[in-house]
Amino acid sequence: MPRSKKEKKVSLTAVDKKDRDFKSKIVSDVRSSIDAHTSVFLFSYDNMRSNKFKDVRLAFRDSKIFMGKNKLLQLACGRTPEDEYSENLRSVSKHISGSVGLLMTSRDAGEVEEYFEEFEADDFARAGAEASATVTLSQADVEVHPVSMVEQFRKLGVPVEVKVGKVTLVGDGDFTVCKKGKELTAEQCKLLAHFGFKLSTFKVNLVCRWEQEGDFKEY
Repeated sequence: MPRSKKEKKVSLTAVDKKDRDFKSKIVSDVRSSIDAHTSVFLFSYDNMRSNKFKDVRLAFRDSKIFMGKNKLLQLACGRTPEDEYSENLRSVSKHISGSVGLLMTSRDAGEVEEYFEEFEADDFARAGAEASATVTLSQADVEVHPVSMVEQFRKLGVPVEVKVGKVTLVGDGDFTVCKKGKELTAEQCKLLAHFGFKLSTFKVNLVCRWEQEGDFKEY
């Protein structure tokens, strides 16, 4: 039988009043959103892009999303049978770790699952990321650029010169910007962006789902 919801005092010690009030409000907002919707989904994400995540927020504008402050999200859900906010919410709490967020919604579970299964967005990689592919530049790639780009290309590590009024690669063959599996430098990322190579994919994955009746499912 589902445990009835009731007000539970949240202990937030060792913080000043302003910080304590802020944290208490987050916990209260999370719990209010749990009460207002039929399901809670925990999702994880890779290569976060705020501009891309706006699409997710827009798609679920009738729902509520909380991200960051993992300890507060755990606190709001409860970690044990004694302090969980509602029946079996502790099962969600134990998965709140790393880059994750909570989606409170009254949408059909199948609709939510289908949305996240299909959602992904390609974007330019950032320095420190692992190259997902080997990328090379050919003579045709560089010669379409104005000769004023020569110095910029050189600063980014591309061996070029001007021949017959065209930007030309120095040496034989193509120039390798990056190799698959290797960590990308800032210079490599600038080159990839300049030539339009998107090696990063922003993806959101469902971790688990909780229903008001206490039902729980891992994905």
